[in-house]
Amino acid sequence: MEEGFYQRHMFICLNHRDNGEQSCNNSGLADEMFHLAKKHAKSLGIHGDHQVRVNRCGCLGRCQEGPVAVVYPEAVWYTFVDGDDVREIVESHLRDGVPVDRLRI
Repeated sequence: MEEGFYQRHMFICLNHRDNGEQSCNNSGLADEMFHLAKKHAKSLGIHGDHQVRVNRCGCLGRCQEGPVAVVYPEAVWYTFVDGDDVREIVESHLRDGVPVDRLRI
């Protein structure tokens, strides 16, 4: 059995609630940061089979802390406020294997 198809897998919540309740993508920031993370991982040459993957997902259940992302297999949860935060997660955790403590939740 293959151990893991990806070395690391990042999921970014893009859930949006029309009723006004807090969710990760109500402002559109999470969607923007998903595209930035994926593009940055590709520019670093680390996105693809047996490397890393950046995926969008629905609600991860941590809406009050959002926007949120989680990186597996370490199960490290993050929040972020801008592109600099997301680029740091991609470079430090996805590429180098070092979680970004200041963004952990």
